Amino acid sequence: MSHVVVGYDGTSESERALRWAVEEARLRRLPLTVCHAWQWPYPIEFIDREGVAIVRRMGEHMLDQGVALARELAPGLKVLKRLDTGGPYLALLNQGPDAELIVVGSHPPEEMSVGSTVLRVAARADIPVAVVRSGPSRDGLVVVGVDGSPGADAALAFAFEEAALRGWRLRAVYGCWEPGAAPDGDLSLFGDEDKLRHVCGCVLERAVAPWLVKYPFVQAVTSLVLRPPREVLLEAAEGATLTVVGSRGAGAVGPLSVGATSDALLKHAPCTTTIVPRRVG
Repeated sequence: MSHVVVGYDGTSESERALRWAVEEARLRRLPLTVCHAWQWPYPIEFIDREGVAIVRRMGEHMLDQGVALARELAPGLKVLKRLDTGGPYLALLNQGPDAELIVVGSHPPEEMSVGSTVLRVAARADIPVAVVRSGPSRDGLVVVGVDGSPGADAALAFAFEEAALRGWRLRAVYGCWEPGAAPDGDLSLFGDEDKLRHVCGCVLERAVAPWLVKYPFVQAVTSLVLRPPREVLLEAAEGATLTVVGSRGAGAVGPLSVGATSDALLKHAPCTTTIVPRRVG
């Protein structure tokens, strides 16, 4: 059964994520699974049955709080709960193949080390991961990064669907002043700005065109900027409600981390950011 998954640990960040996830599940007409992971906080040699039972009950109580809040926010929504043991990162990833979206709360940039839950989930999940930093507005704007890569196409699919569901505007942005963003790796384009603008403009328009046909009621514009994609998207995010990017764009190098642009948005974008993996098949 398809569902939306949200991690909840009682913090204000996780409450924002829960509120976002409730609305996602309601709009998508899917159940919501509230997930909490508990773990024994001391070395294994200090384990005792009574202590473990207490820690587990604390986890159950925390999870029940999240479920109660979700049901209060959307009385008609089907809310499920999942209590796991161990790290929250694995608990969120192990929600089964039917999960459509994972929602987590954001943290300050200084708390997002390489091993942080947010970055690990975003890098390894095979479904979109929404990292919630701010609440949605009534007149929202979705900014989506485009670079001609399969990951960017998946991001466009998610962004247009989100804009349609929420009645928001959409802006597709291509920052092409970076070697990895050049179509087919043609570095000669950087010697002729007019040619670069023409070639990349064609890539942008071709990428967006099918989604304009599928979602004709979405108010969408395109924006080609001859500046690095990270810089362009962070600037665009200042006026956005949601930014959407592929987990690894045209310039990505490693399979176990998000790309540099996605990493920068997760850490520094002022709005909620969704990382979308490349679609398979």
